[in-house]
Amino acid sequence: MNYTHYDYLDLAPGASPARVEAAYAQVLQRYQFGWTDAGQDLSGLVRMIHSAYQVLSDPVARLAYDDQLAREAAVADAELKESLDAAESARARYAQDVPAALRAVFTPLAA
Repeated sequence: MNYTHYDYLDLAPGASPARVEAAYAQVLQRYQFGWTDAGQDLSGLVRMIHSAYQVLSDPVARLAYDDQLAREAAVADAELKESLDAAESARARYAQDVPAALRAVFTPLAA
């Protein structure tokens, strides 16, 4: 699963700049020591949180990022539609082929 900057800061895409700031502080506080109780290193996650904040706190970078997300979503939607259309087409062909196949099996039995 691909996470977005919004996911790292636990934000909705339409969040205000003040909400971005508050979410950043809250998430950083949660991971402030960079380690879990079990000793797992969270430095990579903390770097991603910083990166997310840098992009989402800059209006120009955030606009470009949101445009990129929209383009990726459009591509994913098109791929899903194509896949669903192909599956529907296969189901329709199967539905047409089944009666003919049944007739081929049962016609000799009826004779």
